[in-house]
Amino acid sequence: MPTTAKVESPSSTGPATLDHRTLWQRVHEHLRDEIISGGLTPGTVLHEIALARSLGVSRGPIREALGRLAIEGLVTIRPRRGAVVRALSNEEFIEAYQVREALEMMAVRLAVPNLTVEDLAAMESLIEEMALHGEAGDVQRFFEANAEFHQRFFKVADNRMLAELYRQLRGQIDRHRLRSLELRGDLRRSNVEHRAILWAAAKGDVERAVHLTSEHIRVPQIKLLDEDQELASPDVGSR
Repeated sequence: MPTTAKVESPSSTGPATLDHRTLWQRVHEHLRDEIISGGLTPGTVLHEIALARSLGVSRGPIREALGRLAIEGLVTIRPRRGAVVRALSNEEFIEAYQVREALEMMAVRLAVPNLTVEDLAAMESLIEEMALHGEAGDVQRFFEANAEFHQRFFKVADNRMLAELYRQLRGQIDRHRLRSLELRGDLRRSNVEHRAILWAAAKGDVERAVHLTSEHIRVPQIKLLDEDQELASPDVGSR
């Protein structure tokens, strides 16, 4: 059932086109957050009329927001039947992580030579946050700090196309945080890997930082591939 949260109407001042653009972006961000947080689960049908009524907006911004979500791979548009929240198959999950690995390796390669003392201090602070949230079992806040840590490389890399591709990809991957955590295992191990990446970056060792980033992101991929192989293998014991 569509969420009933209200999206504020745009101000009546200023050009109408700007107001319209702002409104559909607000709707998009609201629905995207609901999908990523799990409020709208895979398989949920999103009807334009029902969403427009519950959010207090016209169908135009809803249609534009759903179109954007479809481009990001978060929903599938079905003509005359509404949109449906997509689920990632194991194969798509692995593919998404493979693309993420490539994007993050490039971001680290571009960013490390330009990291400032302030950047390094901010990333060290985020690692400390992750440690605290991990010990408290606060998975949501751990992943928020984790996302900021990785996004710092994209910010410093200063490549808008690279950052936009990563943003779109994270929208798909972030919906599966709990699955990713299950595949990765202990959050403490994840933080040890973050510290190693930051240490190499602080030393200016680009290739080491890139290599450690690649290994860090491959952990869920490897676990999932191992699971698929186990399922595909014949049960010798039942013969």
